[in-house]
Amino acid sequence: MQEPIQDEPAPDGSGKSARARILKAAAELFYRDGIRAVGVDAVIAHSGVAKMSLYRNFSGKDELVAAFLEDFDRVYWDWWDRVTARHPDDPRAQIRALFTALGKRTTSPGYRGCPFINTAVEFPEPDHPGHAVARANKRELRERLRGLASAVGAADPGLLADQLLLVMDGAYTSGQTLGADGVGQAAAAAAEALVDAACGPLTINK
Repeated sequence: MQEPIQDEPAPDGSGKSARARILKAAAELFYRDGIRAVGVDAVIAHSGVAKMSLYRNFSGKDELVAAFLEDFDRVYWDWWDRVTARHPDDPRAQIRALFTALGKRTTSPGYRGCPFINTAVEFPEPDHPGHAVARANKRELRERLRGLASAVGAADPGLLADQLLLVMDGAYTSGQTLGADGVGQAAAAAAEALVDAACGPLTINK
């Protein structure tokens, strides 16, 4: 699996415990090849742990899928918090920074798409543990975007948040299908145009 590009996150999973090695192997294989295409035996072989170690930590593949996404979820929000913390009290700059990093990530070599979207597509059943984690991530993302939309003074924060979410998920999808030729590099400009339309362009007092 590709390394993190600039500020955009990728699953870590590093560590020496059996659980960490299993999660690292699962993250690499699931992201690169797709979850359904990767069997438990392949994860065991890639991690170098005994089969019993996997089943001591996870009841089966469904639980492993959920744990892999939960790890990615933690890394994702850590990244979000680091990026926004660089621009305290400046929500416009926070939005710009997030979407700039997103554009770089989604047009980088080896990019395989958003793991949350990928998992939801592979497991459309709402009660699947992996689908549930993916849905929770997108709901949290929508709420955080709504918070930023409110902070920039949007007349309708919910509408702006949903528009920004569409741009974000569109960049994730185009990066997976078009690779380096994807539209992700336009994500920051699109987000800024939406903010301007919702709040008016930024004016500087002289």
